[in-house]
Amino acid sequence: MSSEDDIARLGALVGELHRLLRRRAVARANLVALPQAQVELLLLVRAEPGISGKEAARRLGTAPNTVSTLVRDLTDAGLLHRERDPADRRVVRLRITEAADTRMADHETHRAALLTEALAALKPTDRDAILTAVPALDRLLTDLRAAG
Repeated sequence: MSSEDDIARLGALVGELHRLLRRRAVARANLVALPQAQVELLLLVRAEPGISGKEAARRLGTAPNTVSTLVRDLTDAGLLHRERDPADRRVVRLRITEAADTRMADHETHRAALLTEALAALKPTDRDAILTAVPALDRLLTDLRAAG
C-alpha cells in the first residue's frame, strides 16, 4: 500500500496536471477560459444530451439555482441550448450548441497535442510508465464516480 504522502502527492499532481493542461490548451486554442463550473456543465450535457436542469444539478452536486445561473450564462454565450420538455413544460432539457461542440473539440485537440509533445520529451521508461498506468487510472476514475 502506498504511503499517505504518496497518495497526497498523486492528488496534487493530478490536480495540477489538469489545471496546467486546461490553461495551456485554452491559450493555444486562442479561447477565453470559461469558469470550471461552466465547463463541468458543458461536459455533462455533451455526455447526456437532453439532461434536465434538475438532474444536472443533482449530478454536479450543486443547487438548482446555481445550475440555472450557469445555464443562463452559457445560453447567453451561445454554448448551450435549453428547451422545454414537451411532456412536462416545467422541465428544461439541455443540449450543447454547435459552437460549444466545436470549442470543446478544439480544446481536446490542443490538450492532446500538448500531452503528445510533453510525453515525447520524456525518457522512454517514464513515458512507458505513464502510458501503462492509464488503464489503472481509468478504473480509479470509474470507482470514484461510482462512489460519488
